[in-house]
Amino acid sequence: MIYIAAAIAVGCAALAASYGNQAVMKKTIEAMTRQPEMKDYFRMNMFISVGLIEAVPIIAVVFGFLLILLFR
Repeated sequence: MIYIAAAIAVGCAALAASYGNQAVMKKTIEAMTRQPEMKDYFRMNMFISVGLIEAVPIIAVVFGFLLILLFR
């Protein structure tokens, strides 16, 4: 059961991160088309946001491994 719980936690975190990345990139592209002169600013903020969003599944993997190690 612990393996299933860890897999569900990692899978849900990966799905949430992919949805978050999609939303950030969509809004960044929209902003770049409206204000092309600020594209460097938008791109920098997009990369920072995507990096922060990608931290969530990495943390979920760590918690999944902790679940497996502590409760087996």
